Amino acid sequence: MPDTRAADAPAALPEPILSRAAIAGHPLHPMLIHFPVAALIGLLGTDAAWLWTQDPFWARAGLWLAGTGAAGGWLASIAGLVDLLGVARIRRLVTAWGHALLAVMMLSLASMNWALRWRADDPAQWLWPWGAAITGLTALFIAMAAYLGGRLVYEKGVAVDLGAD
Repeated sequence: MPDTRAADAPAALPEPILSRAAIAGHPLHPMLIHFPVAALIGLLGTDAAWLWTQDPFWARAGLWLAGTGAAGGWLASIAGLVDLLGVARIRRLVTAWGHALLAVMMLSLASMNWALRWRADDPAQWLWPWGAAITGLTALFIAMAAYLGGRLVYEKGVAVDLGAD
């Protein structure tokens, strides 16, 4: 009878890729990114509501969501940048650089969207077509960056300690 003990032994866990921007071992970037993403995706709803109703409330709500999303996104990006530049194993991942590039493009669009709304006498005055188009493009970049961020966590194990209980 063949010896199967080696085949039944648990595989050694890979060395975790831990975050440098963390509090008590909990990575900051994944914690900080949810609120700005929610604000920028919510901006799709306020822009659509304004287009549907022409109610100035929705344009003002969109101004605040755009500002919250952009400012919060830049704050979360600092934690991501600390990990990208501070952890050599993350720096070697092409997926990490793609995620970072998409995030910078998305944050640039989100910041421009907020700045144009803020500078306008009436936040609704430039909303159609440019504001709505920038909002939609920002949401597309969020989806692509989120996909790559998910791959970093679930496929590469970035900021995941598989050995912790």
